[in-house]
Amino acid sequence: MKEFLKMNYGIQVKNKVRYRQLEGFQDDEHLYFIIPSLNKETIHMEQAALGYFLAENSYDQIAYPLTSLNGEWFQMIENTPYIVTKVETPLDSKPSSHGTYLANFHQLSTTYQYEPQEISSYGQWKDLWISKLTAFEQKTQEEAAEYRNDYYRLVMDSLPYLVGVSENAIQYLQETESERRYHLHDQGTIAFRRYQNNVEQPIIWFHDLVYDHPTRDLAEFIRYQLLSDSKNGLNNSKQFIQDYQSIRPLSVFSWRLLYARLIFPIHIFDCLEDTFIHRDFEKQYKQLQSILDQQHDYELNLSKFFEMMEVDYQSLRIPVLHWL
Repeated sequence: MKEFLKMNYGIQVKNKVRYRQLEGFQDDEHLYFIIPSLNKETIHMEQAALGYFLAENSYDQIAYPLTSLNGEWFQMIENTPYIVTKVETPLDSKPSSHGTYLANFHQLSTTYQYEPQEISSYGQWKDLWISKLTAFEQKTQEEAAEYRNDYYRLVMDSLPYLVGVSENAIQYLQETESERRYHLHDQGTIAFRRYQNNVEQPIIWFHDLVYDHPTRDLAEFIRYQLLSDSKNGLNNSKQFIQDYQSIRPLSVFSWRLLYARLIFPIHIFDCLEDTFIHRDFEKQYKQLQSILDQQHDYELNLSKFFEMMEVDYQSLRIPVLHWL
């Protein structure tokens, strides 16, 4: 691969490195990773533009794609398209406050002047959720007829629950769209597909970037906390949200969006989607069963969400779902 980088990109690297499970190469100041890519070029170009913008604005941990000496994004290796990413050699340092660091990331990202077309979900959640629910209902029923196994029996048994919760989230979101108590911090921003603590990581991968409302990242971080630690997840999220709000206060509209996204069972859809791709039914059965077993605690935490975040939802006239 050293010769591959030299011949196709004019890059001379010195040695191999490992980051997590990825093999990379290093020169004096940068790391290079050769990673497979199955997304279409327009998606990569939009994500690359976001990555370049962040790198130009002092986010040195952005791994962004390079074009070859021939100006090509992709290189075929054994019939698989690959891209080469470049990032400055990571430093082992974390920001003092995760919440304020993400808020500053969002604050800068709102100055990005061009809303992408392929990777933007800004203002589109309701339509995307309806499409997702419809597509998954059809796909799971077709697959269950083809693959008669324990995994798909579990899927079909849980499908009415999945549909019911999704429809509640969509209805709540539809009502939220008429909310007029919003402000400048509700502008679109650079965000992440499924945020956990990406901005704290030594490397931020350009292909994780999307364009959306900032509450996407807040909701996905809280979801991750609740699923990782049902007892302490809300407490762990509270300081994070307070620190975030010290830089970017949330409007009533934002609180309602955040709540709607937490209700929508994205984590269950992600599990189902993984099975469509990997077909490891035994592994996915265990994962889906574990997620479903957690739902009672997850919903219990959502029922306490506004109280734990110290949001006076009653005086602010923020609706809550009483079945939680």
